[in-house]
Amino acid sequence: MALKVQDQSSEVQAMAANWPIVEALLGGTAAMRKAGPAFLPQWPAEEQKSYKARLETATLFPALERTLSVMSGKPFSKQLTLGKDVPKKIVKWCEDADQQGNSLHSFCADLMAEAMGFGLCGVLVDYPQVGGAARTQLDEKKLGVRPYLVFVRHGQILGWKAELVDGATRLTQLRIAEQHEVPDGPYGVVYKKRVRVLSPGSFEVWEEGAKPDDPWILVVPPTPTTLDVIPFVPFYGKKKGFMCGVSPLLNLAFLNVKHWQSQSDQDTIMHVARVPVLAMIGVDPPGPDGTGGTQLEVGAAAVVRLPPEADMKYVEHTGAAIEAGEKSLEKLEDQMVTTGAELLVIKAGEQKSATQSNNDAEGNKCDLLRITETFEDSLDQVLQLMAKWVNEAEGGHASLFKDFGAATLTDASAQLILLLRAAGLITGETTLREQQRRGMLAADLDPKAELAAAKLDPPPLPAPAPPNAPAPA
Repeated sequence: MALKVQDQSSEVQAMAANWPIVEALLGGTAAMRKAGPAFLPQWPAEEQKSYKARLETATLFPALERTLSVMSGKPFSKQLTLGKDVPKKIVKWCEDADQQGNSLHSFCADLMAEAMGFGLCGVLVDYPQVGGAARTQLDEKKLGVRPYLVFVRHGQILGWKAELVDGATRLTQLRIAEQHEVPDGPYGVVYKKRVRVLSPGSFEVWEEGAKPDDPWILVVPPTPTTLDVIPFVPFYGKKKGFMCGVSPLLNLAFLNVKHWQSQSDQDTIMHVARVPVLAMIGVDPPGPDGTGGTQLEVGAAAVVRLPPEADMKYVEHTGAAIEAGEKSLEKLEDQMVTTGAELLVIKAGEQKSATQSNNDAEGNKCDLLRITETFEDSLDQVLQLMAKWVNEAEGGHASLFKDFGAATLTDASAQLILLLRAAGLITGETTLREQQRRGMLAADLDPKAELAAAKLDPPPLPAPAPPNAPAPA
């Protein structure tokens, strides 16, 4: 059956199968409770009332949320750097990249969290439609018209078509879900579902009908743009292919759900263990109508009369299952820590020739570094699309902080590097690179070019000492 404009493609459906678990975990305890049996199954023969009480008292250990926040934040622990090849106008626009007050650094930090959490999201580099109000670039400048970034979240991507052009895969169609705000009376608003269909050089917009089964309506007919490409760039968590990605923390998400279920079991058994059960042995039970038998009255001033050979006592839990549950939870939490930390474990790269392996860093990288480098490549494409909208030849490059081990390096080690250089034990280039690692120098500084320039610009001579100053020792 042919897809409708609002339908997800088979590729998106395959990725979307993993999204609900991440969405629920990132939504916290409230979202996990709302998901109900999806992530906290009801036990066989468990009464609905008991299950509801168990669900409403369950609490989430936010392992995925914390790990995602830490890992996605590492590349942004230092300011995003725009290269000197980025046009000045684009540098200015990046101070408010989305025209909602978010700088490019802040915008990309949210983008990285989305990509790592769900595997795929994107950026639409849009440009306002000004119609006849602007006929020249000068008119557009006066109106403040310029390209801006639109954050396209994982659930908005419905489907695409692509083809190979000049050896590179290019989008030939992209469908993005949107919402259109419509006034509802003097104070309220309602939202209508829309789908934007992008093609090279044009776009159109479809809107849902008045009723769920009504066909969708074309509300914006095909409208030409000045670009011959679709101005969309995908960003990946763990890239699986063009426009296909998976969260690098998906295994952690499954462990987190297991912890949610195990914690509920532990809370339940703790509740049972804390309430001892009063047992009477060798007494007459009540009759079918509830009368007769041994009557029991419990209280500080009450006297219990039992038949001969009868016994009465409190039955309590031995605690063995409680201790086993606690150990199981501790082990599970250790597994989650290890799984999250795997992103920082350096792993061997693909086999390379001796020439290709001159730089060991290229062959041995942690997953987070690989993700960050792929993110940088996508970000460079965004800058290029911004340039393309305003007929600039090049958009330039951006750099993110990638030396995640440098966070443990101290100022004292930076001084040690200078001492090693003064003693002639390391080169000037190594000195500059090590200071870059520690954030003492800009990330886009070229050590070789800087050393060459330094030879042409020697340091100034020290100022002469005052006439009465003591001679140096």
